[in-house]
Amino acid sequence: MLESQLPILIVLLVLGTIAKLATVRSNLEPGALARLGPAVLVPGSLRTPALICCSVGELVLAAGLLLTTHPLFRWGTVVFFALSTYVLLELRRRRPDAGCGCFGEVSSAPVGLRSIGRTVVLTGMAVMSVWAPAPGLSWWTLAGVVVLAALSPELEEAVDRLRYRAPCEQRPASESVGLAKLRASATWRSHADQLASAEPYDSWREMCWRFFVFENVNKDDTVFAVYLTGRHPAVRMAVVGRDDSGSMPEYTAVSA
Repeated sequence: MLESQLPILIVLLVLGTIAKLATVRSNLEPGALARLGPAVLVPGSLRTPALICCSVGELVLAAGLLLTTHPLFRWGTVVFFALSTYVLLELRRRRPDAGCGCFGEVSSAPVGLRSIGRTVVLTGMAVMSVWAPAPGLSWWTLAGVVVLAALSPELEEAVDRLRYRAPCEQRPASESVGLAKLRASATWRSHADQLASAEPYDSWREMCWRFFVFENVNKDDTVFAVYLTGRHPAVRMAVVGRDDSGSMPEYTAVSA
């Protein structure tokens, strides 16, 4: 049982390496890496080196798990996935619009509970594998694959890309579709009773996000941002205080 999780860890580490290096090599448009973790959390000039270092580290861990049983690589994998969990939590708190970048550009959707849950599961798998012999396959391997697939929003993004053959920001998405996704979300249900009207008085689109503005019972603006891809898209909310002096409004509350 212990050794059955090693093939999953090795494959995911290799896939992460390939995807990150492909993202760097593809010469993304300026600012693209500013939307992908872990590059989000470092200064602009260090984003590409940070992504390369992360991918090299993954490759070294994968090779160590495959070729040796040395505890350095086993515990190194535990530390890597535990640190990844911390980074995703920080991304969700500090940059809720950014993707995890776990598998390069395909991981551009905002960090959600599924992505965080996946790194927690991988950390647990890595801990289980510390005392395992050489990698082996069993029914536990298949079970691990099923769990990780269910926790991977990248699969939905990959299906969307195959279906539409265009990046998220170039796909058509009507205002009514975005509004329907908003009203199906838990964020909407938590704040709908605070709105003065069920219909937005303003709406616009920026890249992969659709924004809706409602007047709330306190005469302030409640702004919802809906990510336009995925079966259960991310929804963010902020209350914007109105300023009669004509200066820019300030965000007074934010929630996910």
